[in-house]
Amino acid sequence: MSMTKQTLIDSIHDDLQATGTPISKLQVNAVLERLGSIATDRLKKGGDVPLPGLGKLKAGQRAARTGRNPATGAAIDIPAKTIVKLTTSKALDDTLNT
Repeated sequence: MSMTKQTLIDSIHDDLQATGTPISKLQVNAVLERLGSIATDRLKKGGDVPLPGLGKLKAGQRAARTGRNPATGAAIDIPAKTIVKLTTSKALDDTLNT
């Protein structure tokens, strides 16, 4: 089951309310938006982005390669590009694999 952005905002808001940390849904949304822009800037500069409890985002390179058009079978050149990798934390791995 996938989670929408609004469901994520609602979940964070509800969890924080339950623990006595009052924060509005607008503030949660603002934090998530800012996280996105900070992560983008950091990754563009080649840095890592820690996501506590989840892992770390890292920018990596995918080399240029030759592929095949599935409809025609013709060879096509696929250019090199920068990708984002998530290296998961040990805690998350252990939780998912037990």
